[in-house]
Amino acid sequence: MELLTKRLLLRQWKDEDVEPLARMNDDLRVVRYIAKLTDRSAIHAWINEQREHFKKHGYGLWALERLDVAEFIGFCGVVNVSYQAHFTPAVEIAWRLDPASWGRGYATESASAALSFGFERLGLSEVVANAAVENLASRGVMERLRMSHDPQDDFDHPLKAEGDPLLRQVLYRIKAGDWLKQ
Repeated sequence: MELLTKRLLLRQWKDEDVEPLARMNDDLRVVRYIAKLTDRSAIHAWINEQREHFKKHGYGLWALERLDVAEFIGFCGVVNVSYQAHFTPAVEIAWRLDPASWGRGYATESASAALSFGFERLGLSEVVANAAVENLASRGVMERLRMSHDPQDDFDHPLKAEGDPLLRQVLYRIKAGDWLKQ
């Protein structure tokens, strides 16, 4: 299963994606607001988790590639939320891009394709997204996707320790009907 946009390919993971994902993971700008994978074996395991999620559910996080240069630039997709919170069970949209690809609309473009897939092909009723309160770039993508934010939905991430600056998360939502009206 692959998705194609005007400039991007959302594709299945390849073994050769480990090194560019590792470089991205080692960049402090990328992991500033998210969990960092600890080493190459953790990256291999994470990629295998994505493959298994696709096998089990028919959707997940795709590797993201620019069409003009066939270059890995990150990932994007819809995936089951793996922890318990007031809004779970839920499917979330997530993305992570290499800094060289920031500011070009790739996150919004790929996330739009993933949301269309989720609502039109999978029949999802709602998709959520969350980010650290200070992660204004991701919040901007969520707003460009016309996801809504109710501050009463914000939560402390159950996988973060007390005192962790990323503990507090904002939650955005979009319902199928709202997406399909666009």
